[in-house]
Parts: sequence; C-alpha cells; structure tokens
Amino acid sequence: MNYNKKTVKDIDVAGKKVLLRCDFNVPMAKDGSGVITDDKRIRAALPTIQYLLDQGAAVIACSHMGKPKGEIKPELSLKPVAARLSQLLNLEVIMADDVVGPDAQAKAAALQGGQLILLENTRFEPGETKNDPELARAMASMAQVYVSDAFGAVHRAHASTAGVAKYLPAVSGFLIQKELDFIGGALANPKRPLVAILGGSKVSSKIGVINNLLSIADTIIIGGGMAYTFFAAQGGKVGDSLLEDDWKEYANDMVNKAREKGVALLLPVDTIVADAFSPDANSQVVRAGEIPDGWQGLDIGPETVKLFCAAAADAGTVIWNGPMGVFEFDQFARGTRAIAQALSETQAITIIGGGDSAAAVQQLGYADKMTHISTGGGASLEFMEGKELPGVACLLNR
Repeated sequence: MNYNKKTVKDIDVAGKKVLLRCDFNVPMAKDGSGVITDDKRIRAALPTIQYLLDQGAAVIACSHMGKPKGEIKPELSLKPVAARLSQLLNLEVIMADDVVGPDAQAKAAALQGGQLILLENTRFEPGETKNDPELARAMASMAQVYVSDAFGAVHRAHASTAGVAKYLPAVSGFLIQKELDFIGGALANPKRPLVAILGGSKVSSKIGVINNLLSIADTIIIGGGMAYTFFAAQGGKVGDSLLEDDWKEYANDMVNKAREKGVALLLPVDTIVADAFSPDANSQVVRAGEIPDGWQGLDIGPETVKLFCAAAADAGTVIWNGPMGVFEFDQFARGTRAIAQALSETQAITIIGGGDSAAAVQQLGYADKMTHISTGGGASLEFMEGKELPGVACLLNR
C-alpha cells in the first residue's frame, strides 16, 4: 500500500466547501443524558478543522456513532458532539438534522468560508455501511474537496470513508497523516532493531499481524492470553487458561517461520496463574507451560517481565499491540504496567496500536511518554497485517 498520500496542505482549500470525515464515535453516558464521557476523539480532530477554517474553507463535517444499522436512533445523534465542538472551537457549529436530506442540503448550500456544519450520524443512512454509490454521490455533491481524518474507520469501505472519493479530489487530514507517517514508517523503513510486542487474548486475531511482521521485525514478543496457545502447541500444560485449540498448528508454523527468517520470537518463560478469573483470586508464579489443572494464566511472570523489557530497552522502534495480562485486575496488571514503563524510558520510537494497549497506556499514566498512540484499534491491526485500507487507498498519491 502506498503511504505517501496528499494532505490538506498539498491542495488549496480557500473559499472551497470541504467534506471532512471525522471519527466522533465517542463514548456516551449510559443514562441517555447525552453526556460525552470522553471527548478525546473530538479533540483529536481539532487541528485539521482549525486549519481548514483558518484557510477560509467552509467545512461540512461528518461522522458515524455506534451501530444504528440504518435506523434513526435519537440516542446516537451527533447533537451532543456539535455542542462540545462549539465549546472547543469557540465557534457556532451548525447542526444538520439529516445526512443528505433537505436540511443538510440547504445548510451546506448556505455555508460560508470559516463556517462549520456537522451532518447527522452517517449510519442513520442504510447506504452508509453498504458503500452505496448514490449516498456517496449525494454527500459529495455538497462539497468540492474531500478530507479524510477518521483513522478509526479507514479499514471499512463505507460511503463516507471511501465512496465519496470517487466523486471528489480526496486528501488526508493531519490525524491520518500522522498514522501513515508513524505506522507506515515503522513498517516500510523502521529505525532498527524493530521490536513488536503483541498481546491480547486471541492468536486468531493476531496471526495476520505476526505473519506480516515476520518479514519486517527483528524481534517479536508474544504475551497475553494468546501465549497459552503457543505453549499448548509445544506440548505444554495450560490448565484452564485461554486456549484456541484450532490455532495450535498456526502457532507452531509461526515459531518455525521465525527460526527460518532469523527473527527472535520471545515467549513468556513464567506465568502468574490464578485459581479463578477474579480480581482477588489466589495467585502463584509457575514456569511457562507448567500450569496446574484448575489454574489459569492471567499475566506474565517476573522473569518474563525482565526478558521482554530488556528487548524493548535495546530497540530502535517498538510497536505494541495488546496487553500482557488481565490489566483490568490490579494484581494481574504488573506485566502490562512494566512494559508501559519500559517503553516510557526507552530512547526508541514507540508506537502503540489502538484499542486495549492505548487504553492501558492512558490508564497507567504513560501516554505522554509514547511517540505515537494510534487512534484506531481495528485499523491499526489491519495496517500492521499489510492489508490495504480502503479509506487510505482512495486518497490521492503525492
């Protein structure tokens, strides 16, 4: 995939109407009060929005929220986002009542340079997730330029993420540019050694990433729940730990491939096990692959922490995706915490894949010490698998 895409700075937007795809899929209070519980994604869009407004563009912003499945669901309206955006920009954000209906069309037609409207939730339109060309054409008809800045949605070929680029010149905003620079740079031309730390529960969801990284990385570290499938594949005992029986053969394939390619594949050497999946379970440290019956692995052990942290300390670039254990439980968060701390102290370029690892780094207070934290969990995984991202492929090349 070509990562060298045109950005908002490569085109003239002055006086033009710009359709801007943002990721405003923010968490809301469960009580239906319309309170946004975390506005990080809204803040992340501000540099691109502010730049467009400063250039005199008329901005038509759009985003999805949740999964309304083509139905209008008031609790998934973007009205609270418009209100928060108004506060952050200190500017009136005009809210449209629909996506391509009469209200959106009229407000877009009347929009002047330096003004901003927010269209209603794109997924209220049944054609959004189907990448319906008619919906894409209707959205594109309101503007002269398309700017994509929703990295969390670029792995989906939807009308507002990819379809509109067939009808408008399409470039990236600053958020996507940063993702392409950091993750794309780490995959295409990393500062070596490149160390990839992979955790999380399932081998099945990371096998594509491991496979792709075997051709790129110098060291691959496997932790989290997926390590137990590797142990079982090598004849170890995993007790009641997470296990994907069908994936044992793939785990062995990866170990053999790493050997053939001269990539260091590091697995845990010890494990913290518990007698129940609970924050206050009894726990003990055992050798990897020697987990007694009735016990389950919930974190990497102290010797593994030393091994993994030493590998990270010597790296030129580290990519981390997935926690080392059940970090939601304090007594099983030590492995994840130790990795986060090691990355905060290394001189390496540190890239955190979105999702749980981003949440862990934020929760543990190390976010400002990382070079880059991805804004898209699923998108960053597919990026690291070497898959083409439809919402990036559709942008103009430099």
